Amino acid sequence: MPQKFTFRHSLLLTALVLGAALALLHPGGLTPLQGQSAAAVLVTLVLWATGLIPPFLTALIFFSAILVLKLDTPANTFAGFGSAAVWLIISGFVIGAAIAASGLSKRLAALLAPMIAHSYLALVAGLTITAMLLGFIMPSSIGRAIVLVPIGMALAEQAGLEKGSNGRIGIAVALAIACNVPSFAILPSNIPNMILAGAAEQIHHQHFSYTEYLALHYPLLGVVKSAITVALVLILFPDRVSQRAASRSPEPVSHEQQQLQIRVGVILIATLLLWMTDSLHGINPAWVGIVASVVLLLPGVGVVPPKNFNASIDFGTTLFVAAALSLGALINSSGLGTILGSTLERVLPLAEGRDFVNFMSLTVMSFLTALVTTIPGVPTVLTPMAQTLADHSGMSLPAVLMTQVIGFSTLVFPYQVGPIVVAMNLSGERLGAVVRVTLPLAAITLLVLTPLDYLWWHLLGWF
Repeated sequence: MPQKFTFRHSLLLTALVLGAALALLHPGGLTPLQGQSAAAVLVTLVLWATGLIPPFLTALIFFSAILVLKLDTPANTFAGFGSAAVWLIISGFVIGAAIAASGLSKRLAALLAPMIAHSYLALVAGLTITAMLLGFIMPSSIGRAIVLVPIGMALAEQAGLEKGSNGRIGIAVALAIACNVPSFAILPSNIPNMILAGAAEQIHHQHFSYTEYLALHYPLLGVVKSAITVALVLILFPDRVSQRAASRSPEPVSHEQQQLQIRVGVILIATLLLWMTDSLHGINPAWVGIVASVVLLLPGVGVVPPKNFNASIDFGTTLFVAAALSLGALINSSGLGTILGSTLERVLPLAEGRDFVNFMSLTVMSFLTALVTTIPGVPTVLTPMAQTLADHSGMSLPAVLMTQVIGFSTLVFPYQVGPIVVAMNLSGERLGAVVRVTLPLAAITLLVLTPLDYLWWHLLGWF
């Protein structure tokens, strides 16, 4: 039976037409290479946003187009596979499989259930707060998802929320967002933050302290935004927990199972400690994760049989994240990022003496850039332009740099940030469910929280 033509199909058709125009006509002074690159980026983003085909298939199409058309070198195209983010994802799947296979997630869920599983509100809010607190001690969004998502899913099961139910989807979405979004307001807890801080220091000699960054962003982007997320989850995915299921005693565990749980617990605690102290020992969290995965896979020591390795890892998600990173690299290497930033600079109404308009314009600039370059690409594209933007707007250079955070912490689609994809994959629920919350959350952020942020910045003396 032929598939019905929908709005998503019309978006793809429009993207294909625009892509063909960009590739063949390369308007606006684009070089042929830039026109073809822009076409590949546009079609890829629309395919990811609409979900008409699986994300991994879109990733393969993207790789094929780049290599066949020679838009970039193979080394740059596949650079995503060498990034720490991809290897942290791979190790995350192994660690998550070990937590689930050993029954540790159910054990921890049973301990948490009396405190937060007495109502759906308490469950969603309790897990959100736990993820927010973990953001202060664990520098990896994926790491937080690895630890909390299996526990959250076990709690959902304990509360009688079956797979595919509103409640279970709501918990998965709340955790996916809470493990990632609030940490944009904590300087060392997210990759885009660190890219921004590093680029600002290298290019402009601007240094942001932990406390200054936290005070500027966390009250609204961390606390208030998380409270709004909880409210949206409760409204969009309404459900009720089973009091009988939530209060039931945990199932008895055999001695062998207890030993497995202790072993996984020790490895997990050691991994967490190394993740939390990465600023002291200097070992990337991804490499710590790989070592933990090796231990968990070792015969006689680990709990994940080597033969289950393929089943533990979602290689489709790995392909998707690697392609998203490569897309950002293509945008930068082709010069499209500079063109995008310059175009937004000309279009947006920046002028001295119009602080509120400038503040909103720069935030929207970061937000729109994130839709094209993905979130980690925003500071790479916009930070080199910060001094020019400061000159045009009359705002201080630090203030211009910090507006990026409001924009790139406002996500709409899962393709923009890998940890969201990983968290939903670990939960076993549909990735598209996230958009039901991120879309209204983005609108509320831009229309309500951003003006409030302007007032907060005024109160702190940034204007």
